[in-house]
Amino acid sequence: MKITKIIGSLVSSAMLCFSAASQATSPPKPAEAIKYDLWPDTQYDSRIPTHSEVLGYQAGERITSHGDMLRFFEALERAAPERIRIFEYGRSWEGRKLIYAAIGSPENVENLEQFAANMQRLADPRITSKKEAQSLIKTLPASVWLEHGVHGNEISSTDAAMMSAYHLLAATNSPVVDEILANTLVFIDPMQNPDGRTRFLSFYYANAGLSHSGDRLSVDHNEPWPRGRSNHYLFDMNRDWLAVTQPETAGRIKILNHFKPTVVIDLHEMGGDSSYFFVPAADPINPHMSQAQLANNDLIGRNNANYFDQFGFTYFTREVYDAFYPGYGDSWPTFYGASAATYEVGSTRGEVYRTRSGEVIRYKSPVQRHFVASMATAEAVAQNREKILSDFYQYQVDAIETGKKDRAERTFILPAKRDKAGSHRLATLMATHGVEVRQASEGFEACGNDYEAGAYIIDTAQPRGKFVKTTFTRQVDMAEAFIKEQERRRARKLNDEIYDVTAWSLPLLFNIDTDACGREVEVDSIAVSADTPLQGEVINPDASVAYLVPWGDMAAGRFLTAALQAGIKLKSADQAFVLGDKQRFPAGTLIIEKKANSSDIAAKVAGIANKTGATVTGVDSSWVIEGPSFGSRKAVPMTAPNIAMAWDSPTSSLSAGATRFVLERQFHYPVTAIRSDTLARADLSHYQVLILPSGHYGDALGERGASNLRQWVKQGGVLITLADATRFAAQSNIGLLDVKREYIYQEDSSGGAANGSEQDQVDGQLITSKAQLLDIIDSEKQSPDYVAGVLANVEVDQEHWLTAGVNPNVVSLVVGSDIYAPMQLASGKNLAWFADADKVLASGYLWKENQQQLAYKPFLLHQPMGKGMVIGFTQDPTSRAYLDGLNVLFMNSVFRAAAHADPIR
Repeated sequence: MKITKIIGSLVSSAMLCFSAASQATSPPKPAEAIKYDLWPDTQYDSRIPTHSEVLGYQAGERITSHGDMLRFFEALERAAPERIRIFEYGRSWEGRKLIYAAIGSPENVENLEQFAANMQRLADPRITSKKEAQSLIKTLPASVWLEHGVHGNEISSTDAAMMSAYHLLAATNSPVVDEILANTLVFIDPMQNPDGRTRFLSFYYANAGLSHSGDRLSVDHNEPWPRGRSNHYLFDMNRDWLAVTQPETAGRIKILNHFKPTVVIDLHEMGGDSSYFFVPAADPINPHMSQAQLANNDLIGRNNANYFDQFGFTYFTREVYDAFYPGYGDSWPTFYGASAATYEVGSTRGEVYRTRSGEVIRYKSPVQRHFVASMATAEAVAQNREKILSDFYQYQVDAIETGKKDRAERTFILPAKRDKAGSHRLATLMATHGVEVRQASEGFEACGNDYEAGAYIIDTAQPRGKFVKTTFTRQVDMAEAFIKEQERRRARKLNDEIYDVTAWSLPLLFNIDTDACGREVEVDSIAVSADTPLQGEVINPDASVAYLVPWGDMAAGRFLTAALQAGIKLKSADQAFVLGDKQRFPAGTLIIEKKANSSDIAAKVAGIANKTGATVTGVDSSWVIEGPSFGSRKAVPMTAPNIAMAWDSPTSSLSAGATRFVLERQFHYPVTAIRSDTLARADLSHYQVLILPSGHYGDALGERGASNLRQWVKQGGVLITLADATRFAAQSNIGLLDVKREYIYQEDSSGGAANGSEQDQVDGQLITSKAQLLDIIDSEKQSPDYVAGVLANVEVDQEHWLTAGVNPNVVSLVVGSDIYAPMQLASGKNLAWFADADKVLASGYLWKENQQQLAYKPFLLHQPMGKGMVIGFTQDPTSRAYLDGLNVLFMNSVFRAAAHADPIR
């Protein structure tokens, strides 16, 4: 990545020098009018540089790279600095600059920071009265934020962003532009995912032929793994707005919280045979959205429709793209008070595309549609400036009042002592989102419970209260009518219309015990910021015998990985133990014996504790009165394993990216990515752990690959399979896990012939109802119905070394249709299983039949094999890297499992 940054810097410097030189030698041009055809009958000021002048091609003629995009915006800023300002808000993982442009009248651009300050005032009715707010609303411009290209291979929006900026600056005879600039500030984020776009463009132009092919079968339209959609760590960043794991997302959230734009539009692409989607959104709608926000979206949608009718563009609304999940780029701004929406255009996925109807679409077409929609949106915002600003202010008023009236969940309390690192991560995450979080400086009582100093407090009677409610409340319900329709469709054997997960409660995802109190909590406290550090400490730093790190949170986990990489010798206790002075330590506790390490071990331990936030206790005696002693075989020496993971097709890129991210960026431990088909024949003796992320490995590995993995495991390797990889491992011809997936449970049979019958004819039968018809045409042996995404309760075996330090109850995301029969004791153990049918659903909407069949079925499987073992997760514990509550269990599967295997060292 360092090389990438250096090269990028040199290229950028060279481009800047070239641009400066060109500008210095070119005489000023007269302000003669020029024309573009993307908005007919508009004349443009030639003093504003065109696409052709800066880049050598017309708008929509070629797919613009990250570097060319920067050049174009920099040229616009040089030409009209009083009306456009360019700002950097972050860098991608690969070091590419992330920018936004602010465009408006000279007065509004000059006073950007005052605008931000005024929006902060308008966003807080506790400091701004209704009268003061009305005064601000009369003078403040409204603002629209246009987000482009969060998916790197959804290409047209970036070129549309460039055209939007040019049009706003150069159009000379446009009443629409005049009205926009008079009443709004337009913010343009032209490329949210430069790493993914660069990956796509590298593929596309490297494979283009004499003429660009529109054939969907051509290489032009078939990207290789992992495709350009995701960023460097292969994240779908449109799902990262809750956990905020990626730097691109964090930078964007910070600047949105600063300006609080009143309308936010996220511009995407969909399949090339589709037309254009804009608001109103499809059902279900998040119940914490206001009717005013929905009404504003309707106003914007109607104005879009007017222009699309004028241009002859087809479109659709109220289908597919809902407004339920709060973790999208179009929904997250809703919960600070913006009116926000997704726009989707049929993609050419290149310079040309032939639809199924035979129509040939050029790249300029989706570019123009996004551009027209952007201008129509900005005009609607300008025309409804006061209403939109008034609704923004009222949203804050309503949020505070709603919080005050809540007699059940006004205040959420995170008792930090239960999971110090997890509570800190959740508290600082909420602060990142702009939520006011306090940390108690002293002990206090609230709603009948006593809390120690250090507990985190979040009062929902604040402007961001609705965001707290939608992310902290255990259950957010979809509308009853929508659920009823989905059940009707399912009964008719039709696909449901649920677009994404139906559950996302952050305390559940993080496995953090969170208490709710129906009143305000008053206690001396300090404000928590996104950058508030987790304080580590060493109790009794001058201990003479050992240092102990209680296991069970990620502070201890990061202490382990740092210690291993620093060459520190340490052990981990398989069971809880009690020292002679009655100090109790949980299973998994790390033991660093002073005599086994170098003389500077005290300084090393203190340094790692400070860096990781871990709590370390020094002890002067190793006398244990309960549980394993330090010298017991149950105090297992920890070693630094070499970890490999499958990469490339057929691995799921999202699972592979999230798994690698969790290992490298949350565990802070290196991993080697190996192409999946290489694993079929590779000598893996260098590695102690191999992870197969979710994926369909049948063709890439097959029986030969399974045999290679099986021999490696028998020699002491630890194989970890996630989700669909567990399905592969469980196949009878693969033989890596002795479990089977279940068919759907049916109490009775329809009596019809099974699909695939070898008979040419079947017995005659009478069909007397439509219900009987549906039963007959249904396969007798089918998988359970697909689940879009719910949170499920999982019970954890507390008497196995693999679950050391893990809570008795955790929560997992459940997606898909795989349900496994329990493993027999002769083969291994079911170490975690889904809860009873009445308790299994933690949050979301789960089909009743799945809920009943999922009960007591395995989540975590452990199967010894020779000197090694296979560990199977039936669901993906690293999904979206937001299941922080499963990190200790996953870490055990890597590091404690490697310590318990018996390879030849």
